[in-house]
Parts: sequence; structure tokens; C-alpha cells
Amino acid sequence: MKIIYIFLQLFAITGFYLLGETIQALFNIPLPGSIIGFLLLFAVLMLKVFPLKWIDSGAHFLLAFLPLYFIPATVGVVEYGELFSGKGILLIPIVMVSTFLTIAVSGWVSQYIAARKEPSS
Repeated sequence: MKIIYIFLQLFAITGFYLLGETIQALFNIPLPGSIIGFLLLFAVLMLKVFPLKWIDSGAHFLLAFLPLYFIPATVGVVEYGELFSGKGILLIPIVMVSTFLTIAVSGWVSQYIAARKEPSS
């Protein structure tokens, strides 16, 4: 019975994706349809129109397989080995600096938002 619930929840998530794709095609919005569908799903969850329990198990099922979604991108990078052979060593500091910068900015923003939400004494 749990498999049927997961299948139905995956169907609901896919429905939001397809709705986003349809909206993007109809209105020619310069945003991917998958993002529009995600924003629609986020909106209905935040407005409590669509209870989280209706997609919870399906979302956890998808997240369990998330690493598999990155395999095609990794294979694509491997195909361009000649691009990385000449100046590929420069990618290491670039990736390190950008990672640390992202961590620092994310930490600063989250602390700023947390400080704004604290009630004043």
C-alpha cells in the first residue's frame, strides 16, 4: 500500500512540474517550467492549500536517489578532458575560493535574517 502512496505522491509532484511547463509555454515566461512548477508547489504548501503529507513520502523517495541525478553532469565533464588539461589546475583555487565565499555569504545572510526575526527586548 505504501508503494501506491509513493506513486500517487510522485504523480502529484510531476503534475506541478507539468503545470509549470504548460504555464511557461503558454505565457512564454523566460524561466524554466520546472522552476515555475516548483514555485507553484512551494506557494500551495506555504498557503496550506496542499498539505505536506500529500507529497512527503514521494519527495523522500526522490531525495534518496538524488546522487544519481548528478551522474550525467559528471560524465559530461569527463568528455571535456582537453579543456581541463591545460589550465585545469586553476580550477582548484577557483572552486575553493567560490565555495568559501558562498559559505561566508550564506552564513552572513542567515545570521542577518535570524537577528531580524528575534523579538526586541
